Amino acid sequence: MGHQILATVQERNIINSTTTAMVAPLLDFYNRLIPFIILAIVLIVVDSRFGVAAARKRGEKIRPSRKWRRATNKLVDYICWVTLAGMFGQAFGDVLGIPILSGLILLLVYGIEITSCFNNYFEYKGINKKVNIFKLFNRSDIEQCIEDTDPNNKNK
Repeated sequence: MGHQILATVQERNIINSTTTAMVAPLLDFYNRLIPFIILAIVLIVVDSRFGVAAARKRGEKIRPSRKWRRATNKLVDYICWVTLAGMFGQAFGDVLGIPILSGLILLLVYGIEITSCFNNYFEYKGINKKVNIFKLFNRSDIEQCIEDTDPNNKNK
């Protein structure tokens, strides 16, 4: 009986040690990426709030289940993008000496969401403007990234 207990304790120790050895690098990897995941959550909440407000202004019915499903899907997408950016940063950025590679990937992804936040906000407030964050990289003047929109055209 005592021999069985000792064997069970040893098995648990082996399983715990193996799990720790496998999970520790993963936790270390994501520990560096937590600020970007938090930023994604903030952007999702802001975009959802203004997106719902803009939809209500258009007279659309808001279904809570669809809103939460879309927010959850976005969060999963962002976790994938953050993971991909982190992996690119480690695999290529560190090796090739391009430390900003992961930052460039995230800038692209977050730029799309920031543009969406601004455009939903403008639509909600009735401002006939559209933001294109990426035009900031082509021009030095911030006003060039804000364009007029046709209030009669419902397509964005």
